[in-house]
Amino acid sequence: MAGLLATYGYKITDDAMTADLWLLNSCTVKTPSEDGLRNSITSAHKLGKKVVIAGCVSQGAPETKFIEGLSVVGVQQIDRVVEVVEETFKGHSVRLFGQKKEGTKKIGGASLHLPKIRKNPLIEIIAINTGCLNQCTYCKTKHARGELGSYPINDIVERGAQSFAEGVREVWMTSEDTGAYGRDIGVTLPELLYEFVKIIPEGCMLRLGMTNPPYILDYLEDMAVILSHPRVYSFLHVPVQAASDTVLEDMKREYTQAEFCRVVDFLRERVPGITIATDIICGFPTESEEDFQETLDLIEKYKFPSLFINQFFPRPGTPAARMKKIPADKVKLRTKKASEIFQKQFPYTHKLGETQRILVTEVATDNKHYVGHNKFYDQVLVPKIEGYMGQSLTVKITETGKHYLRGEIVEEGEAQNIPSSYSNPNQVAFSDNATNMVQNIKSKTKVWNFLLVLVVGVMFQMLYILYRNHR
Repeated sequence: MAGLLATYGYKITDDAMTADLWLLNSCTVKTPSEDGLRNSITSAHKLGKKVVIAGCVSQGAPETKFIEGLSVVGVQQIDRVVEVVEETFKGHSVRLFGQKKEGTKKIGGASLHLPKIRKNPLIEIIAINTGCLNQCTYCKTKHARGELGSYPINDIVERGAQSFAEGVREVWMTSEDTGAYGRDIGVTLPELLYEFVKIIPEGCMLRLGMTNPPYILDYLEDMAVILSHPRVYSFLHVPVQAASDTVLEDMKREYTQAEFCRVVDFLRERVPGITIATDIICGFPTESEEDFQETLDLIEKYKFPSLFINQFFPRPGTPAARMKKIPADKVKLRTKKASEIFQKQFPYTHKLGETQRILVTEVATDNKHYVGHNKFYDQVLVPKIEGYMGQSLTVKITETGKHYLRGEIVEEGEAQNIPSSYSNPNQVAFSDNATNMVQNIKSKTKVWNFLLVLVVGVMFQMLYILYRNHR
């Protein structure tokens, strides 16, 4: 959205006070996220700012009182954001909620080839599909995003190649559920990934987004091959939510604890060192003390390096919201117990003294270090020295913490000894045609490069703030 507005002559700013219009991108997963949106709208009104709402809150609950009278861009209508902003400046309220379709079939959404302003110029985020196949009883995202809609493989590969041509060093593939990709258009996630790795240049990396257990179970062999590829992070986010089969059934998660464990055990065996991240929900309405103990036992068993611990929040309109809630003090106590177990686990201690290759893409929150990631997507802090950003470096790990490693530079420069081809056990070849693909994309985008000036700036995670560029 920011890219389209910049192309049309608007200027993106992070200064809320000088902005004429706030474009608020909302999330409906948790109640606190919705509360944040409400507070931002209140602040905008007090300051006399124009407001446009985007994202899942407005799409999933368009009659919500606090967005009454405001302009809204639906989750599949972001390519029309300029129209909505123009009309809002004229004093009109515009709401676009329709889905993108080919005939009667839902598709992924707005084109992947729209102009873009990246929050981090080194990282490209590609949504490979929207919506999902699940019917989780606690989740409101399905109300906003709808059924699964996948982008064609060629569109995703071309977007990736174009991004690398523009200087991106790391691509994140995201969606509500990457494992479900392609089931609506007759292809699979591994088919996409086998094509995508062919165009990843040397020294660049791919990170896969969240996948639910039911779908990844069908592709474990292929996923082990892909996650072992030298230009793909050995990292996967697989949310378990609860370890009790009874609770999982009440959540309509469509898998058992044993099936989740099969995913983790298989990938840890086939991809040594892989990082598996997961989520848990504490205090789901039907969760007993015995059920919750199973979740604690799972945390103890696997010692996940990354664990997202969430309290249950009843989302309006979901089946779980109609269930009898567990008292808030009990939910908080369960959350505390899970957090205490997790905080006592130190997953990186054994890596002290190791020599690792990292890709540096971010500035640390202390503004004194750069952040790089090794093959397993561990966060590695290095000195903030000019020239390191965007580079592949060899480091020796000198310190380990709960959530980070610290490294000293051993060697600078691009990654070395990365094979130009890689084959899986079924003899599917990864040919290294990245250079040709990038050149093709460059030639296709010369017109774009000539016409567009993308203003790259720091933006709020949930907030784009715009003001008119008076010409």
